[in-house]
Amino acid sequence: MKNEKINPIISLDYPDPDVIRVGDTYYMVSTTMHFFPCCEILRSYDLVNWEHAVYVCDTLDNTPAQRLEEGNIYGQGMWAACIRYNNGKYYVCFSCNDTHKTYLYTTEDIYGKWEKSTIEGFYHDCSLLFDDDGRVYIVYGNREIWLTELSDDLSAPKKNGLHRRIVFDKDNKVLGYEGSHIYKINGRYYVFFIHSRPDRWLRCEACFSSDSLEGEFTGGDCLEDTMGYCGQGVAQGGIVDTPDGKWYAILFQDRGAVGRIPVLIPVSWDNDRPIFGENGKIPESFEIPTAKAGYCYAPLTSSDDFKGEKLSPCWQFNHQPDKEYYSLNPQKGCYRITSGRLCSDILHAKNTLTQRMTYPRCTAIVTINTKGLKNGDAAGICALQGCYAWIGASVRDGAKFIEMDSMREDGTVITESIPLDADFLTVGISADFENMKDEAELFYIENGERKQLGGKHKLYFKLDHFTGCRAGLFMYSTESAGGYAEFSEFVMK
Repeated sequence: MKNEKINPIISLDYPDPDVIRVGDTYYMVSTTMHFFPCCEILRSYDLVNWEHAVYVCDTLDNTPAQRLEEGNIYGQGMWAACIRYNNGKYYVCFSCNDTHKTYLYTTEDIYGKWEKSTIEGFYHDCSLLFDDDGRVYIVYGNREIWLTELSDDLSAPKKNGLHRRIVFDKDNKVLGYEGSHIYKINGRYYVFFIHSRPDRWLRCEACFSSDSLEGEFTGGDCLEDTMGYCGQGVAQGGIVDTPDGKWYAILFQDRGAVGRIPVLIPVSWDNDRPIFGENGKIPESFEIPTAKAGYCYAPLTSSDDFKGEKLSPCWQFNHQPDKEYYSLNPQKGCYRITSGRLCSDILHAKNTLTQRMTYPRCTAIVTINTKGLKNGDAAGICALQGCYAWIGASVRDGAKFIEMDSMREDGTVITESIPLDADFLTVGISADFENMKDEAELFYIENGERKQLGGKHKLYFKLDHFTGCRAGLFMYSTESAGGYAEFSEFVMK
């Protein structure tokens, strides 16, 4: 089946993708950083349409920083997971940049319980290879790419096993090779990387190959294309074959504040050399796999009336949540946050509930019951990133206000507020990401009329959070704990 204008396949922040096929089903894993539950796996039957399959883990190591206590893990957490299927078992492997550990999760049922273990050592952007002779290897690194044989139980490097540097990008001062993905295809070993052009910032995809793991890996760039979008290259991800032998790659492209978005690319082969796209470019339309025609995919973002017995998988918490201080009330149709401690701003607020924002533009709206707010409390909806913005209700000196806070790039916070004379408040954020415009408007709704509060807020993609902007529902206290807010009628469009 030939689709028109396929890319991007997901208009959301799903960076560093890796992909496998088991039977007629494709599974993709992506970086989730500081959001929990973490390590999300998506499912597809055609590589274009995707839905949530499972989260690999609810928590990682339950550290104080992961709980937003004694620090945070913004821009850290789990990065660039590898997913593999071998002899009836699923494997997900990733390093965690706050604990400096490498984790391995395994299961025979992808929707069941995953068993957690660690691999001795820290393996940046790692990828697993299960070779035909039963030996297992991990490839990893930045600029210097290493291949290390693992022990039979995959718990550590194998004693006297193969350990060698296979690629070295010594002259690139911008971004050297990383984001490794290793495969054995038709008896030959292939390793794919992301890096930048050495003369200027532009992500490119590279491939090196060898006829043996002890031999020389040779190669170079296999894709340098921006798809005509703001000078942003497409790179880093996995490749996968279809049941009938066609090959595709899923890589990502930076799209500014909305994040890094997956792109599907046809891959062909010329004398054992992978060819990405057509004539060095990603075509606008091409043949895609067909399976389960008419299948209806569940959306990756969604409105929510909070009348379910558990949260939709569209939601993730900012950092590990504290179950004592949040609850769902399906009868009332609300999500409640109670403050259990004091904090200064939304970046330190526990139990903030988030969904990804959508390219090219989106709007998130929620209604807040403010009856439970105490002096010094604030609750509302935010554009969650380092340079955050929020609109909601605050209580100061015994009086309620509709308040807007906007963190600027220089660290200053601009605040505007007007009196609030009601217990219920409906607020929202509209974001425009097209062509990296990256602006948000914050508004409240009064008598059915949308009213903007404050000026336009500039959004950024920065390394401090290293994730795309999200809509978040938050509540925090600055003077005394114990206040609460209830959120209902969440709309994402």
